This record gives sequence, structure tokens and C-alpha cells, in this order.
Amino acid sequence: MNSWHPEIVLPEDEIKRALRRKTRRDFLVGGLAAIGAFGGYKWVRSRKREDGLQWPERKILDMNGQLAHSYFSDSHLMPTYSRSDVGWLKPNGDIGMDEDADPDPWVVKVIADENGSELNLSLADVKALPKTEMITRFCCIEGWSAIAYWGGARFSDFTRKYFRPDLKLTNFVYMATPGEDYYVGLDMKSAMHPQTLLAYEHDGKPLADEHGAPLRLVIPGKYGIKSIKRLGFIQYTNERPADYWGEQGYDWFAGL
Repeated sequence: MNSWHPEIVLPEDEIKRALRRKTRRDFLVGGLAAIGAFGGYKWVRSRKREDGLQWPERKILDMNGQLAHSYFSDSHLMPTYSRSDVGWLKPNGDIGMDEDADPDPWVVKVIADENGSELNLSLADVKALPKTEMITRFCCIEGWSAIAYWGGARFSDFTRKYFRPDLKLTNFVYMATPGEDYYVGLDMKSAMHPQTLLAYEHDGKPLADEHGAPLRLVIPGKYGIKSIKRLGFIQYTNERPADYWGEQGYDWFAGL
């Protein structure tokens, strides 16, 4: 059996007093929250800077990078596409691109920290490795992306062919343009990923100067800032290497 209760109507004065109390309370809580947030912001901005960021922000980026590194694996492949999906690739970035791109005198210097060995390899040495072609999405840190068609040698094949020390004892790879104006650092797991490519072709043709001729890195699992153009120097090292954009306040890992 349903019971009926008459609707309770508060007097207008009491309603106004309740609203005033609520408004004052909300204003006080909101004000304290704003003061706390501003104080936190001021505290962060006053901390010591590390690679272009205050250290709390840098620590957060490093933690994000560690998390991304934990799930980055050979079985974690970026999507591939068909030739009909290929579009125009913006030739973004020209730092370190003023060096001579002629492949005849061009060499890439390869150094191993562990034993001090040094090799000067030609484009022919890279092309002697098994050729791999892939069509993947190139993602720029600026927010745009494009489907691009690449041809070249897997960096893992290059490393196993020309790098002498035990890979398990090496943690990082440093890569730079011939004059080291632009440089990137990679963890070894990312460098040895099956989709990390030393590319000498784009869209079925030799690389154009604007895309990093004669040889560049392509790593679809990371933002384009890691896909260094016009490679001139590769160093295998156990110390985490410098990274151009990492020093400008960006994420060192730069994973997607």
C-alpha cells in the first residue's frame, strides 16, 4: 500500500540563506584550491631545470618513457598499409642537413665503446644487407602524420653484421648527422625492433635530399623527431646518450 506524503516547501527566506551559505562555502573551497594549485605551479617552476624542464616535469616524462619502454617489444608492431594509402610526406626538419649528401664520398662512422673499434661504412655496405620494405605511418610531434613507403636495411641486421661486442652488454645507440648538429639517443630494444630501418629509399626511389639522403633512420614506433636524417655517425654505448629534442624539453623516449 502506497503512502502519500505532502510536499515540503521551505520558506523563501530560508532558501536564500541556504544558497548564500552554499555560495560562500563553494567560493572558499574553490579559492583554497586555486591558491594550492598556484602554489604548486610556482613550486614546480622554481625547481632546478634538467634538459629544458624543471626536474619534477622531467621525472614525469622519464617515468612515462620507462612505462613505454616496458611494453615496447618485437611483437608490438605498428600497423602497415597498402601502396594506395601512401600520401605526401612533409619534409620537416633541416638541422644538420647542410652537409654533402653525395653518396660516393659519404660514409657512416660506427663506433663501439666497449672495445673502441671503429668502422667507416659506405652506402654499398648498407645495401649489401637484406632489403626490407615497409609502409607505415610517420607521426610528427607537431600533430600531423602521413603514410610513407620506405626501403632499406633493418638496423638489427646492420648491428649484427657490423657491431662486434655482445648485444646483451650494450644498452644504447647514439646517432648523429655528419657534423653532429642533430643527434638522437635510442635504447637498444627500440633500435633492434624489426621495424627500425636504415632507409635509403622513399616511395620506391632513392632518398631525396630533403628526406635525408643518402641514409636516414625510420622508426615507426616513435615520433618523427627520432627518425634522424642524413646519418653520419653511429655509436654503441652503455651510457644514455644525448638527444637533441630531449635537451629541449621533450620526452627522451618519444614513443607513440
